[in-house]
Amino acid sequence: MYDDFTAIDRWTKQPIHCIYQALIVAVATRHADAIDVKFLAGGRPVWIALPHSAWAKYNKLTGRVITDPLAVQTAGHYLKTAIETGLDNGREMYTLTEDETLQHLSAVMKEFNAPADAIPRLEPAPA
Repeated sequence: MYDDFTAIDRWTKQPIHCIYQALIVAVATRHADAIDVKFLAGGRPVWIALPHSAWAKYNKLTGRVITDPLAVQTAGHYLKTAIETGLDNGREMYTLTEDETLQHLSAVMKEFNAPADAIPRLEPAPA
């Protein structure tokens, strides 16, 4: 679903075909331990960095692990959302926070009708 998709750019109204290309464990290369997920978005490389700490928090909340395919779906969900809401401004790298990662993971799990105990119960964001 989110490893090969088309999103409509909010500003140009043009379709952008996005396809997953690679998943790399990036430890301390940017002083941010993360899983980097690479997509080609309309032919340009886009990296989505998901923090390692999200893996531990998801495990603590659910007793489950984030698999590689789930990480790809989570990153793809973020990218599609960014393109469709106008957050994508042509950058090559987007770094998500732990909470952002879990929010997108939760959205993916709900879309795939995952068991309720696999969907993290997140605290509402402070206003």
